[in-house]
Amino acid sequence: MKMKPFVTLLLAASLVTAAGCGKQAAPESTGGGASAAPEGKKVKIGIMQIVEHPSLDAARQGFIAALKDNGYEDKKTADIDYQNAQNDMNNNTSIAQKFAADKKDLVLGIATPSALAAAQTVKDAPVLFTAVTDPVDAKLVKSIEKPGGNVTGTSDLDPKAVDQLTEFVGKHFPNVKTIGIVANEGERNSQVQIKQATEAFAKHNIKVVKASPSNSSEVKQAAESLIGKADALYVPLDNTVVSALNAVIQVAEQGKKPLFVGENDSVKGGGFAGYGSNYYDLGYTTGLQAVEILKNGKKPSDIPVGYPKKLDLAINMKAAKNMGVEVTDAMKAEVKEKANLFE
Repeated sequence: MKMKPFVTLLLAASLVTAAGCGKQAAPESTGGGASAAPEGKKVKIGIMQIVEHPSLDAARQGFIAALKDNGYEDKKTADIDYQNAQNDMNNNTSIAQKFAADKKDLVLGIATPSALAAAQTVKDAPVLFTAVTDPVDAKLVKSIEKPGGNVTGTSDLDPKAVDQLTEFVGKHFPNVKTIGIVANEGERNSQVQIKQATEAFAKHNIKVVKASPSNSSEVKQAAESLIGKADALYVPLDNTVVSALNAVIQVAEQGKKPLFVGENDSVKGGGFAGYGSNYYDLGYTTGLQAVEILKNGKKPSDIPVGYPKKLDLAINMKAAKNMGVEVTDAMKAEVKEKANLFE
């Protein structure tokens, strides 16, 4: 039977509509598997890192993994430009200027100095940060809940970490009356931690003495200056010192002083003990923030600053032996995850 023109047009329109409804958007990733990035040109992502050391490297790797799991894979759907400043502030500024000139779609600053350089220079694109101790004090954001502006990210300092470490020292090391902090006081993040640690140790009647190297080549001498003045050593989340941590470990072993540190990667690397979190997970969380911005159109100002989800004590048994520390069953009992008891 021959169709009338109106019926023919109506059927054609129905087929077009059905075809359109059959095309579904790619699902949002929850981190468990890859999902497609939006079609179109590659996104340009700049990653600037102040210095190489295991924690910051792990944060970067986690960030890139989150991007990949959500369809933003380097050389395919994204151009990821990674630059390391090698702890040189001039390099740090130059990298930020380069990223601004390149019109990156998003910039990540790893650690406070890189985050500050990015935030101060890149004004026309979202800026994320990770491994930053106190983003409010550093004036990266207005508040944790409402960052404001074009900047947000994740902080690596759980507010409870320093308090828990000082409680551990006070409880298990009654002979520690003075602790030596090795940290570059030129780093804003270190200033915050030194102040917090000094106040926390004072509650346990432990006095703080300080040594402040300005670069990695001065770290060993700074640590050595504390032998004879301190009963134990402490290295917080300080980029200068952590990048040369082996020098402090050597001094602690020779002087038979327990070396407490600010994160678990430094315990794994040879420090005796510390409360910390997983930097890979922290970077992954930051990567998911990037996905919210790039794929879902969220503004950094509407994404609260994230914190580590897990905080645990880590102990290095080999380091303890080398530093003359007897690890008691009571100390071991405070380690929640067996993976954080390094043999």
